[in-house]
Amino acid sequence: MATIEMTPSSTNVNTRTPGKSRPSVTELEKIATRLRLEALTMIHAAQSGHPGTSLSCMDILVALWFAHMRHDVTQPDWVDRDRFVLSKGHGAPALYAVLMEGGYIPWEEKLTLRQIHSNLQGHPASRYVKGVDVSTGSLGQGLSCAVGMALGHRLDNRDARVFALLGDGESQEGNIWEAVMSAAHHKVSRLTAIVDRNHLQIDGDTEKVKALGEMAPKFSAFGWNTLEIVGHDYTEILNALDQADKLAETTDRPTVIIANTVKGKGVSFMENKAQWHGVAPNDDEFAQAKAELEARL
Repeated sequence: MATIEMTPSSTNVNTRTPGKSRPSVTELEKIATRLRLEALTMIHAAQSGHPGTSLSCMDILVALWFAHMRHDVTQPDWVDRDRFVLSKGHGAPALYAVLMEGGYIPWEEKLTLRQIHSNLQGHPASRYVKGVDVSTGSLGQGLSCAVGMALGHRLDNRDARVFALLGDGESQEGNIWEAVMSAAHHKVSRLTAIVDRNHLQIDGDTEKVKALGEMAPKFSAFGWNTLEIVGHDYTEILNALDQADKLAETTDRPTVIIANTVKGKGVSFMENKAQWHGVAPNDDEFAQAKAELEARL
């Protein structure tokens, strides 16, 4: 099964978000830069968290929540909303920043990350945060949840989409590939998985820890539609999401987007450094990161 060529994205109103037009690429880039700073602010205040992965996936989350997914903050439990699963739950600071920007979480909770009795747990918990559909954190399980959600929508005759964001280190786990096989077997076409392919995990280079190789051919062999993009290029991200929607209507296969990203994206001394997987910046490091991000604004 060959990798599918992407077609250009439409510039029309995004019909999956009722009453909202799609922001420009420039606007999305500015939102992402600002939210990278917000995520780092949370991690710095907590002196705990995962900056590398939060920075690498931010552009994907911003594109999904502000330019693609169908959702309504005034009806967070709206039954026909699209669902999002952060399978790599340690990227929670990025998701929390996006949900604050979207109005799901009050900004005043920002500095409570990882504190006792805070709603902002170290990994997202659906019990405490609107906009979080699945509690995640134990790696490898989120994609299975997403498959089940998409199957549930089919049983209910709903057209809601399900999006799951995976880590590449996470994709070394066997239960990911069980879910991949199940989604293809059950023809769960309204499911889109996105792999944050930054090539680094807590122990270093993914290819040295347990080589993943070329991921698109692996998914293709399991019966998925496959797209591969630069995960920081909004034109490519939005084109791929639009193409995944089209494939959901024209094929009987789930779709995966392999998003090639940079761990620690946006902060020079964190980029492509495995040591920033799960370490909070100290005061001096945070000041430098803040200055770099503010300079881009």
